[in-house]
Amino acid sequence: MPSRKKEPKKLSFEEALEELESMVETIESGDLPLEKLIANYEHGAALISHCESVLENARKRLELITLKSHPTSPEEPSSTSSTQQNDDEIRLF
Repeated sequence: MPSRKKEPKKLSFEEALEELESMVETIESGDLPLEKLIANYEHGAALISHCESVLENARKRLELITLKSHPTSPEEPSSTSSTQQNDDEIRLF
């Protein structure tokens, strides 16, 4: 299998995920010498970190889009927290 390892930050989410899946199959086959196994594991950890970062950025973008299209009044969060405070007070007494 030719090595397709690229710098994770230069890969799209889909490319990183595909490479990670291929790497997992190779690791699970048990055909790798220890040094290559460790190198693949290390590269896989970098790929996972990259994928998590891409997903977190996508989540933040979606939240911004949602907030822009559905703005909430400033009173909503405080009314929720005061309700939670009242519930806590009731539980304490």
